[in-house]
Amino acid sequence: MTTMPPLETARRRDDDDPLADFRDSFSFPTTEDGDQPIYLCGNSLGLQPESTRDIIDRELDKWADMAVDGHFSGEQPWSTFHDPLAEPMAEIVGARPEEVILMNTLTVNLHLMMISFYRPTPERPKVLMERSAFPSDRYAVVSQIEHHGFDPDEALVEVGDGRDETLLDEDELLEAIDRHGDELALVLIGGVQYYTGQSLDLEPIVEAGHDVGAKVGFDLAHAVGNVEIDLHDWDADFAVWCTYKYLNAGPGAIAGCFVHERYAEAFDLPRLAGWWGHEPETRFEMNPEFEPQRGAGGWQLSNAPILSMAPLEASLDLFEQAGMSRLRQKSVELTEYMLDLLDTMPDAPFEVLTPRDPESRGAQLSLRLTESRGRELFESVRDRGVVCDFREPSVIRVAPAPMYNSFEDVWHLCDILRDVVSES
Repeated sequence: MTTMPPLETARRRDDDDPLADFRDSFSFPTTEDGDQPIYLCGNSLGLQPESTRDIIDRELDKWADMAVDGHFSGEQPWSTFHDPLAEPMAEIVGARPEEVILMNTLTVNLHLMMISFYRPTPERPKVLMERSAFPSDRYAVVSQIEHHGFDPDEALVEVGDGRDETLLDEDELLEAIDRHGDELALVLIGGVQYYTGQSLDLEPIVEAGHDVGAKVGFDLAHAVGNVEIDLHDWDADFAVWCTYKYLNAGPGAIAGCFVHERYAEAFDLPRLAGWWGHEPETRFEMNPEFEPQRGAGGWQLSNAPILSMAPLEASLDLFEQAGMSRLRQKSVELTEYMLDLLDTMPDAPFEVLTPRDPESRGAQLSLRLTESRGRELFESVRDRGVVCDFREPSVIRVAPAPMYNSFEDVWHLCDILRDVVSES
């Protein structure tokens, strides 16, 4: 091993960080001893913004004071609670406000989108996705294929060798789209791979899919609030994401959905309908015929779950203040710093799976352990006050979120890793 730079270098970088003050806007967990751990698990669950409790209490007070009148009265009526959240959410995903809706949870939204955008025929029944996709996506796709009466063994095209620790070859992906093009109904790809942390170049995937006549959608669960996204200009047909990771909206929080504006008035497009997707001007006339509203809101089913949606208001306010371009710049610097520190441990029993090219990674670095005691090493790191996570069979995932993590956090993580490795 070579010598790590001193802690003071990390602290100097924090002193120069224009986003450093945002750290004070979040609540950090504490240990049984009252200490604050090094929290590097925003890829799984983001920290709670300090203002979250006040926003939830505001809605609880409204419920207590106004009851049913809260739907249409007060400063922010529940019937339109989601409307002011659309613009800041759209800014994060590179969309227009009418192309974004906050509703349901991620896999529910994926099913709703596939009802509309996976329209298989005997000649074109196939869905193409990465073989190492997050399992819930695969479950959804297989069930949709079966729902339409096709055999997943024939209609599901998976790209990659299936080993979680292998990066996806983007040229292979584009080649597979071209090769299966005449039979492809849908291309569904994750923006940032959950296991390796690889960030994909999504615009060429849209172009390749559309060139062969397929629809193209994305799961942005690990990409939203992490990397810069431009869904409208990329011309994606749809996208879905959760908000509890880098968007810090809390466990099981409301999810998001993008539908490109070219479908804003595609009222004849098959969809599962619910009353909150009905045209707002006539929604409460309770007409028996469904009249979908314009834009992504036409895919809504039920009225907004206010207490699940309220925490997102707190987080989106912070994102508006910080700006995705500045957050992304700091994220690249944090992961670059971590890589530099890890490089001082050339004989460590792990390797970095995540690409070193900053354009091909987000905030997460995945460390693949090269010895059999992988979980034991992970537990040792956790015991020393680092909150990160372990994915079978052999990967530790660490994610310095730029909104609240510091260069000092990164330094301490690597210092702890050195100690654990030296003791093993």
